[in-house]
Amino acid sequence: MNLPRRRSLPAWADLSLSAGLGALQTIAFVHTGWWWLQLLCIAGLAHRVFAASVRRAAALGLAFGTAWLAAGVWWLFISMHRYGNLPAWMAALAVLALALALALYLALAMAAVARWRSGSAGHDVAGFAAAWLLAELARTWLFTGFPWLASGYAHVDSPLAVLAPWVGVLGIGAAAAALAALWAHVRSQRAATAGSVLLLALAAWAGPWPHSVAGATVSVTLLQTNVPQDEKFMVEQLPTTLRSLAADVTAARGQLVVAPETAVPLLPSQLDELAPGYMKAMAEPFATPERALIVGVPLGDYDRGYSNSVLGFSGARTAPYRYDKQHLVPFGEFIPTGFRWFTTLLNIPLGDFTRGERNPPSFAFAGERIAPNICYEDLYGDELALRFADDASAPTLFANLSNIGWFGDTIAIEQHLNISRMRTLEFQRPMLRATNTGATAVIDHRARVLAQLAPFTRGVLDAHVQGRRGNTPYAWWASRAGLWPYLALGLVGCAAPWRRRALRRGATA
Repeated sequence: MNLPRRRSLPAWADLSLSAGLGALQTIAFVHTGWWWLQLLCIAGLAHRVFAASVRRAAALGLAFGTAWLAAGVWWLFISMHRYGNLPAWMAALAVLALALALALYLALAMAAVARWRSGSAGHDVAGFAAAWLLAELARTWLFTGFPWLASGYAHVDSPLAVLAPWVGVLGIGAAAAALAALWAHVRSQRAATAGSVLLLALAAWAGPWPHSVAGATVSVTLLQTNVPQDEKFMVEQLPTTLRSLAADVTAARGQLVVAPETAVPLLPSQLDELAPGYMKAMAEPFATPERALIVGVPLGDYDRGYSNSVLGFSGARTAPYRYDKQHLVPFGEFIPTGFRWFTTLLNIPLGDFTRGERNPPSFAFAGERIAPNICYEDLYGDELALRFADDASAPTLFANLSNIGWFGDTIAIEQHLNISRMRTLEFQRPMLRATNTGATAVIDHRARVLAQLAPFTRGVLDAHVQGRRGNTPYAWWASRAGLWPYLALGLVGCAAPWRRRALRRGATA
């Protein structure tokens, strides 16, 4: 086969190189201006895989993926060890086990690339990108999914970002994989440069989506409560937490005030015992239709079940608007079958929460339709897309209420901010982020951070935002077909090198 020659390496060196590249590329998920570093790292993986045996390619994919995820989500150690009192060795082992399990998808993908490579640059590059797409799709889709660090998030500030309104984050990841594989496969630098320019030209031809229409300007106040995670649920600290929240809400100047996830950290029955009439008093300044409050609060009881929820107050409503989180966090909000033994080891307020509806109504205020999402729900663009099936009721503005104080002062804050920025590009909708410890920010429909509070400070962020109308192509097809088009595209792409290889075998038979 007409493949570029690769210098052979001992297995240990090959695997170490692959793991190093996987870990190194995680820099691009925090410092998104370094998107090129991720391309180089993936190109390094492709360079080795294209000349490896099937078994060696699987091992390379496993090493790359495990290091990628372990280096990118090591902050899970903090929630389990510092706040969950899990022994350090067990918490570290749990993070490694998660990274290893999720890297199996990439291992299978790289094995498929090695098994069906044909020697043709065009077919092999398509096959690599398709296999990469299927691996990321599996990580997004299977077993409730964990798409944190999907490769497209490294490109929120790269030239490939213009593809977001068309193909979404997984499509951007596939395009990045194609560029990297092209550089790894093509022997001639001139040919690789020409191919890269062509792919980037196609992205530029697609261009940013220009057809969203701005709505009226709304003044907003976002609250960053900065309650230390180890004090958030302490009985002796609750009165102080509640007083501080009420004071910030009362003093807020914006038309729309947004407080973070579980800003009120008590169930209704508990709140009535500790501070009778608290919610009614906090909502009183918003009894006029000119103002609105969105606040995170747990709801429910033992008999009806519990939910991680958002309440919205505005005008003389007979009942507040309610949104219940529907994509729950494994181990934090529901216990996967067979893992209760593990959660009993954690000193974290865990429970099996009830799921909200998949396509909830938006919160209507000031002519805008505000779509709340809680914590890592904004990772799932296909689920947010369900709200765009009907143009007449599609959201004009997102509001993410989060508390990632569980993960300390780590890269998780910047990673989550960039995840939200990608959603604004896909849907061409602004995003308001009200968080406990950061990043509290206002992001416009072009992913620009218009205003932001410093993490780990208590404060209020006053800004203005304009909702947007008009569906993007991604919003249109994802609201109707979900993730299935990715699966179809991945399978078609993987078939290209397989078919060419089969034809070659037939010709030589």
